[in-house]
Amino acid sequence: MSTEAPGGTRPPASPEGDSGQSPPPEDQRPAGRLSVYLPIAMIVLIIAGVALVVANGSSSKQKLPAGDAGVHNASFDGLLIQPARKAPALASLHNAQGQPVNLTSYQGKAVFVTFLYTHCPDVCPLIASQLHNAVSRLGAKANQVQLVAVSVDPHGDTPANVTRFLKEHQLTGQMQYLTGSAHELAPVWKAWGVGSARDTGNPEFINHSALVYGISATGKLTTVYAANLNPSEIDHDVPLLLAG
Repeated sequence: MSTEAPGGTRPPASPEGDSGQSPPPEDQRPAGRLSVYLPIAMIVLIIAGVALVVANGSSSKQKLPAGDAGVHNASFDGLLIQPARKAPALASLHNAQGQPVNLTSYQGKAVFVTFLYTHCPDVCPLIASQLHNAVSRLGAKANQVQLVAVSVDPHGDTPANVTRFLKEHQLTGQMQYLTGSAHELAPVWKAWGVGSARDTGNPEFINHSALVYGISATGKLTTVYAANLNPSEIDHDVPLLLAG
């Protein structure tokens, strides 16, 4: 797998004092703006561009929850988070149906957590698609995996937009997409080391961290993956995460 930190195109710096949004750590590269309707050749360029940004930053510099570090391990395709510890709680949030979701209810499964927003034009759809592809290739093991997304846009990620996003990316029934107020989301972002701030030039877009976290069947935060992850990395690591 890639050992580099993820990100997107480079938009202008985020405004100060943006209500309800926590500033991204300076060493995290934000997801940027790209046109949604593009020919296949341009899509290839987008993916190549994401890979290029990934290649320009080090995973060791990417801020992880509570200052944890990602290290290489011969067993996992993802970077191994050390020290392994209980994953930060998400219990203050709810899904599109208004139901609370707690990570502890998924113990016994391999859980993958990421941070997205429904109007994101580039990195978020890439992550969503790769996670869907990974689960779709697992066959019978798919029911032992749970995908979780946490919103970085409390204003734009309405229940209707979340439902539409999950349907568009074939993640209905595969992913729990968690939302909440800015007050509810801010401590979650902080606990997971996630930056979220509006783009000054294009306020409809959010500059945010773009990682995928693997949680073991015992609820331990175990691995981390770049935004341009390969589905095979997830598929390889699922049995290891299930082993706890």
